[in-house]
Amino acid sequence: MEGLRRLRIALIIVILFVTYCSSSSSSSAPQEFQIINAERRIDLSSHIVNVFLTLKVENTGTVTASEVLLAFPPTQVDNVALVKASSVVGKKKKKTYVPLPVKPSTQPNGPNGAQLVSIFLKDPLNPGETVTLEVLLILTHTLEPFPAEISQSDSQLVYYRDSALILSPYLVKEQTTYIKTPSSKVESYTVVEPTNRVNTELKYGKYNDQAPYSYSPIIVHFENNHPFAVVEELLREVEISHWGSVQITEHYKLVHAGARHKGVFSRVEYQSRPSISGISSFKHLLLRLPPRVHSVYYRDGIGNISTSHLRVSAKKSELEIEPRYPLFGGWKATFVIGYGLPLQDFLFESSEGVRYLNFSFGCPLADTLVEKLTIKVVLPEGSKNASAVVPFPVEQHLETSYSYLDVVGRPVVVLEKKNVVPEHNIRFQVYYNFNPIFMLAEPLMLVSVFLLFFVACLAYLHVDLSIRKS
Repeated sequence: MEGLRRLRIALIIVILFVTYCSSSSSSSAPQEFQIINAERRIDLSSHIVNVFLTLKVENTGTVTASEVLLAFPPTQVDNVALVKASSVVGKKKKKTYVPLPVKPSTQPNGPNGAQLVSIFLKDPLNPGETVTLEVLLILTHTLEPFPAEISQSDSQLVYYRDSALILSPYLVKEQTTYIKTPSSKVESYTVVEPTNRVNTELKYGKYNDQAPYSYSPIIVHFENNHPFAVVEELLREVEISHWGSVQITEHYKLVHAGARHKGVFSRVEYQSRPSISGISSFKHLLLRLPPRVHSVYYRDGIGNISTSHLRVSAKKSELEIEPRYPLFGGWKATFVIGYGLPLQDFLFESSEGVRYLNFSFGCPLADTLVEKLTIKVVLPEGSKNASAVVPFPVEQHLETSYSYLDVVGRPVVVLEKKNVVPEHNIRFQVYYNFNPIFMLAEPLMLVSVFLLFFVACLAYLHVDLSIRKS
C-alpha cells in the first residue's frame, strides 16, 4: 500500500509539471501572423538611408494579438538610428495614421542572430482580421565607399548591402523592394530574378510565398556624391537666465566620412572646375535655428570666422556657414557656434508653479548624422527637482556647474544620445522648481560688496594708522 501511494504521488507531480510546461510554453510562443503584402522602398540619395515599409498583416491564429514583430539582420542592428511605426486607417484620401509604440522585443532572437523589435497595436487584432502598418527605418553608416580613396577629380562610388527579400519572422505572401539611387550611374548590382532597373530605380520582385526569415543578399555599387557630413561629437550648452534670455553654445567636431582624399589638394583646380573637381566635397553648411535668434557668432580655434550668412524671420532662422577650407573625405573641422534666444519663447510655467524649458533636440545642421550628442541644460542657481522628459530613450544625469557670483552652484541636466539623425529634432522638456527670491541673490551680493568696499574706504580715510602722533 505504501508503494502504491508513492506511485500515485509521483504520477500527480509528473502531470502537474507537464501541464505547467505546456501552459508556459504556449503563453510565451509568438502569435500567429502572416504578411499578405509587403512593399519596401529604400532611399539611397543621402548617406543617411531611409527605408519605408508598408505591411499588410493578417492574424491567422485562434486568439487576439496586439504585438507585431520586425526583424533586423545582425549587420544592421547597430546602424538603426530610428524606428517609427503607425497603423493606417481608411482608404485613399481619407487615410489617417495612428502612431504606434515600438520597443525591443522580449522574444528570443531569430536564426543567425536576427534581432527582433515589437510594434504594439492600438486595438488588438482578432483572428482573421488584417491591419496595414507604415514603418520608417533610418539607417546610418550603411554606405561603404569603394574605392576607399579617391583623387580630387574622381566621383565617389559606394556599396550598399542588403537583402532582396524582406527579413521577417512571418510568412510573406507577396513582396516587392524598390531601391532609389541618387543618379543613374550604377556600376553593378546583384540580380535576383525578377529584377528590373529603370533610370534611378531598382526593383526586386514580386516574390511570392517566402518562408519566415528568408534572406537573399544583394550588393548595389553606385555613384553618390552627396557630402557625407558626420558630426563625431556635438556638445550643446543651454543656459537659462530668468533675466530674459536663453544662451546657446554648440561645440562641433565635424568630419567628411566619405571616400578619403588622396594626392595633393589644388586650390586652382578646385576653383576653376567647380562642377568636376572635388564634386563630393563640401564647403557650405546650413543650420536651421529657432526664430528671433540674436547675438550669433561663429568661430574656431584661430578666431572668429566672417564667412557666414544669417537670415532671420518670425517663423525660422537660417545660418549658412563656410569653414576655412573645403572638406574632402577624411578631413575634419572643429568650430563653435553661439546665439541667444528670447526667454518667453521657450520657458513656460505650469498651473502647479513648475517651470519647464521646451526646446528642440537634435542637431540644427541639415542632413547631418551626429555620432554622439550631449546636451547640457544649465538651470538658474536655486533651482530644485530638475528632470527631463524626452520622447525617445536617452541617458540622463545631473551635474553642478559654477559661474560668476555663484555660491551653491547651478543644477545641470545632462542628456546623451548616440546615432542622432534629423528626425530626432523634436521637442523635449526640462522641468524644475524655482523660487523667485533667488533672483535677488546676485544683485544683493553686488550691492553688499560695493557697500563693504565703500565702508572700507571711509574707514581707511578716517583712521590714523601712524605710529607717532602728529
